[in-house]
Amino acid sequence: QVQLVQSGGGLVLPGGSLRLSCAASGSIFGEYAVAWYHQAPGKQRELVAAVTLGGSTNYADTVKGRFTASKNNAKDTVYLQMNNLKPEDTGVYYCNARGVTIRTHGDDYWGQGTQVTVSS
Repeated sequence: QVQLVQSGGGLVLPGGSLRLSCAASGSIFGEYAVAWYHQAPGKQRELVAAVTLGGSTNYADTVKGRFTASKNNAKDTVYLQMNNLKPEDTGVYYCNARGVTIRTHGDDYWGQGTQVTVSS
């Protein structure tokens, strides 16, 4: 069983920055791809950033150039650096770890979510 514990988030002015963290309960990044999702109020959860086993990243068009996802294998932690935040970035952010090896295929874990509010 993998546990993902999130931290960061909060209230920020438009144009501001925040960094979210997601700490895994063990050394999982060799077997799990990780991603960040955003759930705006009243809407479905949407993928905003993904990090492959090799560390490559992909982003939703809405956050390209503003958000950066990364992982620190030594600390078993993934990050989402969010810059130039906009009111539409408001919502709950979740980290996700999905098994991508034969041993972990089908595994799917979520962090507890963290609230980000962008408002003046």
